[in-house]
Amino acid sequence: MRYEIKGEPMPVVICQLEAGEPMICESGSMAWMSPNMKMETVGGGAGKVFGRMFSGERLFQNQYTAQGGPGMIAFASSFSGSIIAREIRPDRPIVIQKKGFLASEAGVEMSVVFQKKIASGLFGGEGFIMQKLSGSGMAFIEVDGSTVEYDLAAGQQLVVDTGYVAMMDATCTMDVQTIKGVKNVLFGGESLFNTIITGPGHVVLQTMPLTNLVSTIAAMLPSKS
Repeated sequence: MRYEIKGEPMPVVICQLEAGEPMICESGSMAWMSPNMKMETVGGGAGKVFGRMFSGERLFQNQYTAQGGPGMIAFASSFSGSIIAREIRPDRPIVIQKKGFLASEAGVEMSVVFQKKIASGLFGGEGFIMQKLSGSGMAFIEVDGSTVEYDLAAGQQLVVDTGYVAMMDATCTMDVQTIKGVKNVLFGGESLFNTIITGPGHVVLQTMPLTNLVSTIAAMLPSKS
């Protein structure tokens, strides 16, 4: 599979497939394709379907396979931002924000990750449930806005405002820290909690979480009389 990412801030990834090569994507992500691409709706076992429901994704995915020769298919982002490509290896799974998965090669498996500490899930910005990508193959992840990336050493920490974590290596851990001081909480203008990411591992942050964008637009809309 060969790919090209084009068109930010409303990006699309265009994949060139060999005959018989399949791609998995979220329902509704396909933008255009060559006529020899065959679609099949897949969902896996009941456990996978149940997990996808809780992770915020649709219950079933679509598999597109090139038939009779090379094929082409494009997957479009569902909102303004970026698409990043990551090669998933058996020894290096990644954890992404829920609804971050766009498409992948068929060897990539998606599962649900429950944050180990309840506080991380309730107040960490990414929710109690995130998505884990494992297996083998190229995966494409949607990011809100642009990306900033860090490599954390073992024990090294990064303090992040809620919602800005797009992706991290599964070797990283996430916890929550309450903002200290009554005055800071009441008048600081920030969230009540910060997310603490501890290495080792690679971390990808996003510059405009979708929830922040929605809140900003909503604040500008005229109120109903």
